[in-house]
Amino acid sequence: MASLRITQVRSPIGGTHNQRATLKTLGLRKINASTVREDTQQIRGMIRTVAHLVTVEEVN
Repeated sequence: MASLRITQVRSPIGGTHNQRATLKTLGLRKINASTVREDTQQIRGMIRTVAHLVTVEEVN
């Protein structure tokens, strides 16, 4: 199964509580922090919630 590297590029300041909680659940705390997650429907949904705050790359 493919993996995704998720990198936070913007601050959640001014965002909704749901967006902040989603970043925390993904394991992102600071700008330029990255995490690698499995490519599942649940993770894709979280990425969609905070798409304007993160960048996503596929990792093999």
